[in-house]
Amino acid sequence: MPDAVLRLERVNVVRDGAFLLHDVTWEVSPGQRWVVLGPNGAGKTTLLQVASGRLFPTSGAVELLGHRLGTVNILDLRYRVGVVSPALVEMPPPDERVLDAVVTAGWSVLGRADEPYDDVDLARAATLLSQFGCRELRDRRFGTLSEGERKRVLIARSLMTDPELLLLDEPASGLDLGAREALLRRLTRFAADPVAPVTVLVSHHVEEIPVGVTHALLVRGGQVRAAGPVAQVLTAPALSDCFGIPLEVSVAQGRYAARLSAGPPPRRRPVSVGA
Repeated sequence: MPDAVLRLERVNVVRDGAFLLHDVTWEVSPGQRWVVLGPNGAGKTTLLQVASGRLFPTSGAVELLGHRLGTVNILDLRYRVGVVSPALVEMPPPDERVLDAVVTAGWSVLGRADEPYDDVDLARAATLLSQFGCRELRDRRFGTLSEGERKRVLIARSLMTDPELLLLDEPASGLDLGAREALLRRLTRFAADPVAPVTVLVSHHVEEIPVGVTHALLVRGGQVRAAGPVAQVLTAPALSDCFGIPLEVSVAQGRYAARLSAGPPPRRRPVSVGA
């Protein structure tokens, strides 16, 4: 295992003259569980694209699983990174059986055809479905699942290749309260598993952070506003600066909550957007 699972050094992503990411430096180490927070348009999805090896930066250096992007076959690295994101990966066909939707990740395909799968593959897929509370769904069609069930099945699929890095893009987005809490309970158990891969979870809301997250990265306008251990980063001043509104932050039993503060708005730090 490399000393850093993911390392970005002064990364810039520029499109049509605008910075989607600007001078981003960030390091993710073995054993860590990260959450990435920021408002809409902050650059979170672009950051995941870079982290997954699906987007090369305009400038700067990216090391993924000990290999510098641009010097290695990126397809070999992608196999070692699990991704759950509607913006980065395609969904299984609606008529695909749930068990097949998971096991086909071993061949990096969507829609089971004539690929050979042995009993070990099928058993692993079934075990992953059980781990995320989907054992009874294995013979259902993917298109008949609820949004919460789909999210859990897709996480199971992303783990089929035993990845070393797992990227989750807003896994609780669009879920009702019950489905959100069920998913967060599963992710809390997953975070506590010492053999689980290093995880990076993206969200808009601190309420969607599962217990067990160790580090937080705050981004705004494509720039890093704060990064480090979660207790040091998820504070009222740092989150107020990131989201541009005065916030109060509370923590209960490891779960975070934020609401609008009655105090004055935070002072904005000047942001340089030079080339």
